[in-house]
Amino acid sequence: MPTNIDIKPSAGMTRTEIRASASLASIFGLRMLGLFLILPVFSIHAHSIPGGESATLVGLALGIYGLTQSFGQIPFGVASDKFGRKRIIVIGLVLFAIGSFIAAVATDIVWVIVGRAVQGAGAISAAVTALIADSTREEHRTKAMAMVGVSIGLTFAGSMVAGPLLYNFIGMSGLFMLIGFLSLSAILVVLLIVPDAPAITPQRVSFWEILGNAELMRLNFGVFALHVTQMAMFVVVPVALVQTAGIPLSAHWKIYLPVVVASFLLMLPPIFIGEKRGKMKQVFVAAIVLLLLVQIGLSVVLSQAAPHWLALVTLLLAFFVSFNILEASQPSLVSRFAPGAARGAAFGVYNTLQALGLFCGGALGGWLAQHAGASSVFVLGAGLTVAWLIIAISMKNLPRRSPLQKAAVA
Repeated sequence: MPTNIDIKPSAGMTRTEIRASASLASIFGLRMLGLFLILPVFSIHAHSIPGGESATLVGLALGIYGLTQSFGQIPFGVASDKFGRKRIIVIGLVLFAIGSFIAAVATDIVWVIVGRAVQGAGAISAAVTALIADSTREEHRTKAMAMVGVSIGLTFAGSMVAGPLLYNFIGMSGLFMLIGFLSLSAILVVLLIVPDAPAITPQRVSFWEILGNAELMRLNFGVFALHVTQMAMFVVVPVALVQTAGIPLSAHWKIYLPVVVASFLLMLPPIFIGEKRGKMKQVFVAAIVLLLLVQIGLSVVLSQAAPHWLALVTLLLAFFVSFNILEASQPSLVSRFAPGAARGAAFGVYNTLQALGLFCGGALGGWLAQHAGASSVFVLGAGLTVAWLIIAISMKNLPRRSPLQKAAVA
């Protein structure tokens, strides 16, 4: 059936595709802002409120966001298939704002945990990603997902810089209030800026069909492994930059910002070439190999008594290149393997595993670093990456479709 994005397949992204991708990527970045912005300061702030002396409760306050996200992704994704993407996204943003305001007025660590849990309950990632897939043609979908990857990376880098600065001016309550008001502003973006997606022909797709799809399961394991590795790494790397490389916390933004920006520039050629030549599987597998080499390299470098800061920065750059390629390409592949009428459900499962990866990575990374040393964190990451590589090697390759094939699907 024709849609409002049906133009010549060889053309670049339309204005509608760009508007949809950019506006939805900004909303996705907001979701990650709720996770990242407090990371540099919360463990220090927690000592000033009742219950904050408990490292367990502080860790729970940080991690419960990802845990409740994981519970909500599938229901929100399925609901977006039935009731419309935009409606579900707005509901999720309202929950996110309510949770932010609860945390802002919290007088002890328990109420911060409650607020963070409500924040995470607004699990709109599946609906947002499905709407991006609905709104873009297949040959441009990885570019659209790359915008999401850019928003996540810039949010992370920006949070490392802005978090401590904002905390000094407006405090932790002000940070949570700011996040809440940004969430309410995002509702206006959804209603006024995000274009309506093309209609999809109704289909009856069993949820068990989604769970039983081998290609989707490969990607679900992959996103879990990727985010366990990411969160576990950043339990150890900031400490290593301070203690072994001699870079003070206040200067870490000077490392993260150029590394993240450079990684975006380096990720684009492989993605564009892979899309153009139908070689995304090869690009995908190569990025997993690079991720594995980074884990091995970090394990070796941090086992040294005085590792050079340049070695750490080089490995961080390689990590972000691989991370950004995988973060951009995996959702695109999910959208291609999943039936159009069940994309919300497919992304619900996918984002559930992503959120569980964030939660498990932080918890396992902290436990391993405390009981078995920093190098053990990268042994965990390397083990998961090897398993992922074995699974990914046999995945199906999806070459770029010919114009006739794309016209037939439209």
